[in-house]
Amino acid sequence: MDNELIKQCEAKAREWLASPVYDDETKAEVRAMLEGDDKNALVDAFYQSLEFGTGGLRGIMGAGTNRMNKYIVGMATQGFANYILKAFPGQGGLSVVVGHDCRNHGREFAETVANIFSANGIKVYLFESLRPTPEVSFAIRRLGAKAGVNVTASHNPKEYNGYKAYWEDGAQVLAPHDKGIIDEVNNVRVEDVRFQGRPELIEIIGGEMDYDYMTAVREAMIDQEVILRQKDLNIVYSAMHGTGRVIVPLCLRSWGFQNIHVVPEQMVVDGNFPTVVSPNPENAEAMTLGMRLGTRLNADLVVATDPDADRLAIVCRDNKGEWMIINGNQTCMMFCYYIIRNKKALGQLRPTDYLVKTIVTTEVISEMARRNQIELRDCYTGFKWIAREIAISEGKQQYIGGGEESFGFLPYDKVRDKDAPASICLICEIAAWARDNGMTLYDLLMQIYLEYGFSYEHTINVVKPGKSGADEIKAMMENYRRHRPTEIAGSPVVLAKDFATLTQYDAQGNASPLEMPATSNVMQFFCQDGTKVSVRPSGTEPKIKFYLEIKDTMGCPGCYAGCVERARAKVDEVRKSLGI
Repeated sequence: MDNELIKQCEAKAREWLASPVYDDETKAEVRAMLEGDDKNALVDAFYQSLEFGTGGLRGIMGAGTNRMNKYIVGMATQGFANYILKAFPGQGGLSVVVGHDCRNHGREFAETVANIFSANGIKVYLFESLRPTPEVSFAIRRLGAKAGVNVTASHNPKEYNGYKAYWEDGAQVLAPHDKGIIDEVNNVRVEDVRFQGRPELIEIIGGEMDYDYMTAVREAMIDQEVILRQKDLNIVYSAMHGTGRVIVPLCLRSWGFQNIHVVPEQMVVDGNFPTVVSPNPENAEAMTLGMRLGTRLNADLVVATDPDADRLAIVCRDNKGEWMIINGNQTCMMFCYYIIRNKKALGQLRPTDYLVKTIVTTEVISEMARRNQIELRDCYTGFKWIAREIAISEGKQQYIGGGEESFGFLPYDKVRDKDAPASICLICEIAAWARDNGMTLYDLLMQIYLEYGFSYEHTINVVKPGKSGADEIKAMMENYRRHRPTEIAGSPVVLAKDFATLTQYDAQGNASPLEMPATSNVMQFFCQDGTKVSVRPSGTEPKIKFYLEIKDTMGCPGCYAGCVERARAKVDEVRKSLGI
């Protein structure tokens, strides 16, 4: 390890020990790292300051400049408060909404945030206890707040916590506010933070907002009649120890579903997530208990939410009656298919309606939209970009749904982030409609592939922790830019897109501009055989992500297994081509 780097980290650690701001518990943790023989922990904790990015903060909890703790949260909030006061000069009655999920230190961090905003003269609506991320987004708009914060690390492992920053439209912050907030945060020293709150400016909210949110969720419903006919649909739900535990069953009942069962072990609020390795609905392991209960109860489907209830997971029975996890792309496909088909059948579809997906989400949705003459917009990864599309068309066109491959969907416009409670209600409506038509969700998925073509999506996460990992990820992206592949797995690359320079290149290398609202560190390669490869560093975790999409023709429902087998073999070829 670099001795100079160690010395720099030791110097930062000693500054913490010398400062009167930090409490004794924090100093003891810093002292232990400073005096330990292994300097890795010290370097990881102090080699950089945990960056306040466009979505806020996310990191491992603990002492240090590169860790989530009340001091880092405090500096972020002081900077955020400074920006709000500058953005709305002379305006009285400024307010924010603050929430948190089930993670360790979540309530402590949320109260820290509330105290600092109030100390700066900003009224705070603080949720009484843990609440879903989409409800925080909803509350910002409902209460006319100027901003909001939700303390959550979403689906990350238990060691993490985070801080999602929202603007007055209920969406995570975009330009120019993102840069403005970041600049303010970067100018804050820990000594500048006003930790002493003003209780008279903090209002606790809860039940009434829950009711308003659940009322809004009902607007995502498309066909009440099909739910009433299939109200006994057998549903198993898991809250994954998090914020959906109360609100999701209530929402399902408000839609008319009457046969709802919960996974009792995972209804317990616990930031250590004792029943799963990681509380991520993308991981099959996390769904084990739900599937076990589903088998015992002969359920029609199993659904789950991640800890902050923005992502959802769906498990249905395949053609052999075995449980099958519907992946994020398939989930998005099902939602879009049903929304288009049934709004059209019920006369609810309008020429001004539009759908949104992210650039790394399956192109099957593009084909659906094209054939049905529905406008589809492609945007960057992250729901703030979907929210932007809603905002720029508000009052002119109607948003009818949007999603991304990472198990997130938003079926209505009252919220401006991923919304698992609303999406779970809608997927249960879809399952009810399928059963009403003699199908399962699996049968519906096969029908989509038959109509619009088979597609297999596979995400590869290459984890590179620490400073050396960050440097390696940067070098990998630079290499893909300088040496764009001309073929992948034997198929010529016919189009390459570089979103960092907003330039695209055809097969001959001719460049033309890409129209996007901002630059982003993403590369995409489209092959002659329909293969699509997207490469991007994660914005919240120490990894680089490769999104692969493989195309095939599926002639019959029974051909699915063969298509999957061929696609998996193709994935191996793609990996070799890309050197991963």
